[in-house]
Amino acid sequence: MELEIVFSGGARVDAVTNGMVITTNQDGSAPSPFGLFLASIGTCAGIYVVGFCQQRGIPTDGIRIIQRVNRSPLTHMVEEIELDIQVPPDFPEKYKEAVIRAAGQCAVKKHLENPPAFDVHVSVVERA
Repeated sequence: MELEIVFSGGARVDAVTNGMVITTNQDGSAPSPFGLFLASIGTCAGIYVVGFCQQRGIPTDGIRIIQRVNRSPLTHMVEEIELDIQVPPDFPEKYKEAVIRAAGQCAVKKHLENPPAFDVHVSVVERA
């Protein structure tokens, strides 16, 4: 997979992938890069919750995930991310633990548990 990161002016930095543009900005006009990273955790878990429900014919109306990010007061680094899967009263009791396991299958979460190595370097390219 390859993404092209482009500088679109001001504090805007975009990622281009598969013909789509993912916009980030530090001025509040778009998610910040870190905000987008945090959102990827909850939305990834959500994909697995939706899939779980669809496989069992459980309606997803009324289901949502509240993500809470807890930071260290000293370092301001994220120490814990809580995902609260909120379900309606008629959600089947027998599936509550299973839907937690489904959310836990999120690929973003799994990559954080076993992070990749980073290789950052500079290449000089001729302008076209």
